[in-house]
Amino acid sequence: MSIHNYANEIVVLQRDCIINWKHSSIQLTQKDLLKIVEENHAFNYQLWQAEDRARRDDLGFEFVYRAKREIDHFNQQRNNRMEAMDEWLFKELQPTAAETCPVHSETPGMMIDRLSILALKAFHMGLQVNRLDVDASHNQTCRIKLRIIEEQQKQLQDCLHQLLSAINDKSRTFKVYHQCKMYNDPNLNPELYTPRSQHQ
Repeated sequence: MSIHNYANEIVVLQRDCIINWKHSSIQLTQKDLLKIVEENHAFNYQLWQAEDRARRDDLGFEFVYRAKREIDHFNQQRNNRMEAMDEWLFKELQPTAAETCPVHSETPGMMIDRLSILALKAFHMGLQVNRLDVDASHNQTCRIKLRIIEEQQKQLQDCLHQLLSAINDKSRTFKVYHQCKMYNDPNLNPELYTPRSQHQ
C-alpha cells in the first residue's frame, strides 16, 4: 500500500468492515498497518454497541453495569490501537525531528480513529434515513445529518492524506502521544489501590 493511498484504503476498509460485520461477526483479515486500523475499528464497533446498550433502562442495573464495563474495556483497547498505529507509521515514515519542521498536534492514529467513528456514524445514520416505521420528517432530518457526516468524513480523509504526504516529504512531523491512562491501572487509580477502610 503506497503512502498516497493510505487514507483512501483506510476509509474503504472501515466502511466495508461495518457492512461485513453486521451480516456475520467480527473477523480480522488485514496485515501491517491495516491490521491495526482494523483492530481499532473493531473496538470502536463494539464500543458503539455497548454505548447503545448502556442507554437501556428496562433491563436493570446489572445489564447497564456490564455495558459500562465493556465500554471501559473497549475504550482502553481503542486507545492502545491508536498508539500502535502511530508507532507503526513513525517507524515506517521515519518523520523528521521536531526541531526542523512544524509538529502536527493531532497524530495520524488519532485521525484514523476519528474516521472510524465517522464511518460508524455514517452507517447508522444511513439506517435512520431508510427507516419505514417513522414519519418523513425523521428521514429528512437524518438525511441532512448524513450529508454533514459524509462531508466531515471526506474532509478528514483529505486532511489525513495531506498530513501523511507532508510527513513523507519531511515538511511536517508528529510525535507518538502515549495516552498514559490512569483509571484502568490498579497501581495508579486511588480508588483501586487505597484500602477500602480509608475511603471517605
